[in-house]
Amino acid sequence: MHSDSPWHVERVARNTEAAIGAQRRAGIHDSLHYHAARRREIPARLAELEREWDLERAMTAGAAGLTLAGLALTALVDRRFVAVPAMVGGLLLQHAIQGRSPPVTLLRRLGFRTSGEICKERCGLKTLQGEHRSIGDSAGDPAPAQWSVVAAAIHEGVEA
Repeated sequence: MHSDSPWHVERVARNTEAAIGAQRRAGIHDSLHYHAARRREIPARLAELEREWDLERAMTAGAAGLTLAGLALTALVDRRFVAVPAMVGGLLLQHAIQGRSPPVTLLRRLGFRTSGEICKERCGLKTLQGEHRSIGDSAGDPAPAQWSVVAAAIHEGVEA
């Protein structure tokens, strides 16, 4: 991460188990290799990536659902269920500040990727299609360009 990048850009990735991070990178690399040989499948994969829920979306939806369920249980069953939305709020606050929390760990193990990881695959696939990105993105993150270089190397038959 560059020093001029916002602090939160890679906070989840920094707090993810190394093995999970390695799996995500290998998955991107494998996808680029696969699609380099099957370019007609790239548009379908790009459409899948557009529909893929990233970690933040899954966290938000899960927290909203648990909060609503907790409030309904509080109103209909027992006021002690107010602890559910309180706990959800605490976990969301922990995630917002630290980039880690028990739900993040669980969701990462279940296969949810960060928006940055999804973007890296998308950038590589677009490079394979012939759409080239400039170096880095608007946040100063060079990662999309790195994956574009990997995709270009695969395209040229050079092992990246």
